[in-house]
Amino acid sequence: MPYDAHGMVLWKDAQLLVVNKPAGLLSLPDGYDSQKPHLRSVLEPTFGRLWIVHRLDRECSGVLALARTAEAHRALNVQFEQRQIVKVYNALVAGDPPWKERVVKLKLRADGDRRHRTIIDTRRGKSAETSFRVLCRFGEHTLVEAIPKTGRPHQIRAHLAAKGFPVVGDALYGDRDHPAHSLMERLGLHACALTLEHPGSGETQRFEAPLPQDFQEILEA
Repeated sequence: MPYDAHGMVLWKDAQLLVVNKPAGLLSLPDGYDSQKPHLRSVLEPTFGRLWIVHRLDRECSGVLALARTAEAHRALNVQFEQRQIVKVYNALVAGDPPWKERVVKLKLRADGDRRHRTIIDTRRGKSAETSFRVLCRFGEHTLVEAIPKTGRPHQIRAHLAAKGFPVVGDALYGDRDHPAHSLMERLGLHACALTLEHPGSGETQRFEAPLPQDFQEILEA
C-alpha cells in the first residue's frame, strides 16, 4: 500500500515533525520482516533523518511526533519520561459503560501470556493509570475518550478489556461474540490529540488529528 508522506503531515519545522499515522502502518520496523513499511521508511525519503519518540499500535491511527534532530529527540524523551506530554485517544468500545467518567488504576505486565498480551498483574505489574470519559452512546457500542497518565504497552486496550468494555475490532483483547466486535475491520482506537512543549521554542503546542473515515462512518450510521 503506498503512503502519502506529505498528506500525513500535521506540523513540520526544523526540530519537529508531527503526523497523522494511518491505521496499518507500523511505528517501528517489523522484527521478522524488514520489508514491511514503517514510519521512518515512509517519511525519511521525503523529510530526511527522523528519530522515533513514541509509538502507536499498528492498527491505531492518529497523532504521532517524530524528532528531526538528535537534540530535539533528547528533549522530547525527557518530556515523556517525566510524563509532561498529554496524549488523548478516542476509543470505540463494545457495550455501554454504566459510568460517565472513570479512572482506572490497574497494574499491568507486558507480554504476560502466550498471546503476548499485556495483563493485569497486581503483584508483578507496573503502575498504570487511564482516565476515561464517555463521549457518545450508541447502545451496543460507545465512543470513549481515553487519557493515559502512564505509557504501558497496550494500556488503554488492557484497561478497557479488564473493565468489560474492550475496544471494537481488538483481536487480542476483544470479545469476538459481541455484536459490536465486527463494526470495524481494524482496532477502533485513534490518537486524536497530543500536547507537548516544543523542543526548540519551549512553547506548549497541541496537535490534533480528525477522526478517520472509518470512525466517522460508524458514528454517523
